[in-house]
Amino acid sequence: MVQSTWFTPRGSGVRVPHRPLKKEMVGEYLPGHFLFMRYSTYILFSKQLNRFYVGSTSLSVQDRLEYHLMKHKGFTAKAKDWVVLFDAQFPSIQEARALEKKIKKRGASRFISDL
Repeated sequence: MVQSTWFTPRGSGVRVPHRPLKKEMVGEYLPGHFLFMRYSTYILFSKQLNRFYVGSTSLSVQDRLEYHLMKHKGFTAKAKDWVVLFDAQFPSIQEARALEKKIKKRGASRFISDL
């Protein structure tokens, strides 16, 4: 573990342990740019409910799907057969949420059928 020095407003350095970022939290490296996170918009489908679920996340879509299948208490807790039908990645959360809003406004089934 590496230690970093953080400076308080008064200028004194405080040493804090720095943990490396998890693999799924770091996006690609582009020449001339810093590392950036990837944000995803995704569509899940449950055959049992015959329903779609649209969401966006900063995690990998597979990690988010596992959360929906195991720990989630909301709408997706009604079924355990969710599968990923669509996944689009963006460099910013604003772009991911804009697509999520567009899909929800139009309807996930219509969006999927137009692909």
